[in-house]
Amino acid sequence: MRPIGSYRVARERRGLAAGTSLRSNRGMSQDNRPAQPPQGVGLDGLRMAAAGCRACELGEPATQTVFGEGPGTARVVFVGEQPGDQEDRIGEPFVGPAGRLLDRALADAGIDRRDAYVTNAVKHFRFTAKGKRRIHQTPGAEHLRACRPWLEAEFAVLAPEIVVCLGATAAKALISPTFRITRDRGQLLPWTPSGVEVVEPADEDEDAPSQTWMLATTHPSAILRTPDEARGAAYDALVADLAVVASALP
Repeated sequence: MRPIGSYRVARERRGLAAGTSLRSNRGMSQDNRPAQPPQGVGLDGLRMAAAGCRACELGEPATQTVFGEGPGTARVVFVGEQPGDQEDRIGEPFVGPAGRLLDRALADAGIDRRDAYVTNAVKHFRFTAKGKRRIHQTPGAEHLRACRPWLEAEFAVLAPEIVVCLGATAAKALISPTFRITRDRGQLLPWTPSGVEVVEPADEDEDAPSQTWMLATTHPSAILRTPDEARGAAYDALVADLAVVASALP
């Protein structure tokens, strides 16, 4: 095991915002606005407040808000795109087919999901209704922007050592709008959001300082959509990326 830190990070509890900004060809609609989470209420308080969120229009047709789940002591946070159909009905993140695949990949990589926190960049399911079916729609930049304060509030409470972006939507929202999973996946990147002060050690004899790190990998749902002949290799690549995370935790 190797330490992952090279800086001392003083996290400010007012919330974290990534150094890059989301871009969109159009601004927010009049009905969409950044959420305003309460401060100093912990994860349970945030979850209760988010249940009534109507910062964007996605809260109306959705069954419920799907907030993050996991221990407040989690050192790793996994961020997906948005809840799916089953997650929307049950009210918990990553409980459908993609969640079961993630559980298996985490176990194969040596990570216990019970020790991790899982959440999504958008807390409501965006879909198009076709008869009795609800077809997934990728959330727009305006939805990511409206929901961003909830994610920042989760980070502020958790102060994770590593944040794992599952899929392109989360990676583009948190790392860079130009981030490409196929090119840059599986790399631990130092992440210094605004609201985080990076302080150089004052004494060479001080303990190794800490820093938040970011890694992006494929979303499990993308692997489920991969053709049968390539699915095994895609799954192995996901496990390899997650093994990077496991090996970085001292």
